[in-house]
Amino acid sequence: MTTATGRTTPPRTVIAAFMGFLVSSVFAVASIGVLVGTHDDLVETLRATQPSWTEEQLQAAATTSQVVVAGIALVIALVQLWLAFKLRSGRNWARVLLAVFTVFQVGSLFIGEGEATLPAYGGAVVAALAVVASYLPASNAYFDSVRRAG
Repeated sequence: MTTATGRTTPPRTVIAAFMGFLVSSVFAVASIGVLVGTHDDLVETLRATQPSWTEEQLQAAATTSQVVVAGIALVIALVQLWLAFKLRSGRNWARVLLAVFTVFQVGSLFIGEGEATLPAYGGAVVAALAVVASYLPASNAYFDSVRRAG
């Protein structure tokens, strides 16, 4: 799997993992869109838990929490994209970090009261499959060859 320039090309398993992490990032961005559609539900939940708040306070709290969660989701998606490109270029540390992130991503589905969205489940499943692909024997051989060459 060496090209004319001496660079090792990634095997199909690494390309599949790379594509999986790209798709998982798209799911993360899609979940931001779903989050925006839940503003009224969030206001109602806040109204039930904070009956003394004014309508303005409820709206502000709901908007602020959505902006914070959307910002975090966007940062995570961008970091996942960056790590996916590093994975494709044979960086083992990126593979390890993506595996750790995926464990947290899957774990986050079980936190809360069943509030995970369909894009969140889809992204977690795709990321888990991408982690598996990144640790298959062909992928391991690729990461070893990049390490030896570099």
